[in-house]
Amino acid sequence: MNDLFLLGTKGGPAVRTGGSMPTSSLLRIADQVIVIDCGIGVTRAIVNAGVTLMDVDAIFITHLHSDHILELGPLLHTAWTTGLKRKIQVFGPVGTNDYLDHFLQSMTFDNDIRVRDEGRIPLDTLIEVSIFTQGSLPDIGGINVDALRVDHPPVTDCFALRFEADDIRVVFSADTAYFPSLAEFARNADVLVHEAMLLEAVDALVARTGNADRLKQHLLASHTAAADVARIARDANVKHLCLNHLIPADDPQYSPADFIAQIKTVWNGEVTVGYDGCRIDLAPD
Repeated sequence: MNDLFLLGTKGGPAVRTGGSMPTSSLLRIADQVIVIDCGIGVTRAIVNAGVTLMDVDAIFITHLHSDHILELGPLLHTAWTTGLKRKIQVFGPVGTNDYLDHFLQSMTFDNDIRVRDEGRIPLDTLIEVSIFTQGSLPDIGGINVDALRVDHPPVTDCFALRFEADDIRVVFSADTAYFPSLAEFARNADVLVHEAMLLEAVDALVARTGNADRLKQHLLASHTAAADVARIARDANVKHLCLNHLIPADDPQYSPADFIAQIKTVWNGEVTVGYDGCRIDLAPD
């Protein structure tokens, strides 16, 4: 089965009543189960998608903002307590190993007592961390993986990811400002999962969140307006554009129709405004 789940589709780390959860996705191709980013809620969302935690083969972290890595450790630990006995590969930028080292240290009591009392394999021996930068990454079960450094200031190590196998190409933009080079990276993708921001909603969002001036500067410098996302999709000739990491995702004044309206000013291809639990079939042509 080849498919893609958007597990969490909200841009930013805040969690609000009735709103969506921060960023995480799950990709199943070539008999591999791959998690991309681990925002809060990823563990439950994987299970809700009908996937067993022990079936996860690899996890990719696009960058170290909390809404992309906060639940990496808890996901691995929960897979372990669920019965994991084989290695999970974790790929991330510089700093990912530091995060995991400190997480494992914080769980020393629980880890040690479960090894002694329940006979479990030590968790640290089941986690294989690979630090990556731009370029080709090691294949995952026959899946070709490539990374492209994108523009997400002040973070410098933030990477779009491209997965190719079984005549399927799926690209994740990660968090980025409008980055024209991404169009070539995503050329002819079956699905481009790209973050999207409504410019007209930014003032209301920052007023609600606080630190309005600084936060607004960050959003405008570091994220992509929906119309510019459409330019990437058009220039890349993608088959299906899926909007993710939505800004805003929990403002009742705005709906998926507002995102689509911005996309359609530039591009008339197939577009899905992501929502938590959204599934996209990846059957090859």
